[in-house]
Amino acid sequence: MSTSPQRVAVLGASHKPERYSNQAIRLLLELGHAVLPVNPRLDVSEGVPVVHTLGEIDGTVDVLTLYVGPERSAPLAGDIVRLNPGRVIFNPGTESVALEAHLDAAGIPHERACTLVLLRTGQF
Repeated sequence: MSTSPQRVAVLGASHKPERYSNQAIRLLLELGHAVLPVNPRLDVSEGVPVVHTLGEIDGTVDVLTLYVGPERSAPLAGDIVRLNPGRVIFNPGTESVALEAHLDAAGIPHERACTLVLLRTGQF
């Protein structure tokens, strides 16, 4: 796991402070990571412009962290594979066997873990 700043896309970004995705955005920013919040119905999260689709992201993404359930993420498998992130984190409740199979086929590393725990314990 890297301790240097990474470019992190947060799928399911929220502007609500109590949401785990928002807490992750705040902690990622605090730790110096470049954050790309993704949500089709939001324009800003924690002062960071939100992209509405994964297809709007240009450049390399080191980590894609998921905060949407499998019913929302599985249909995005093609977009996620095209994004080709360095790894994908399935936060609790976002696990998707179908999406994991697409990632495996594309050779994209993934793990079932909690982004907040990984960040707080230096394992991100």
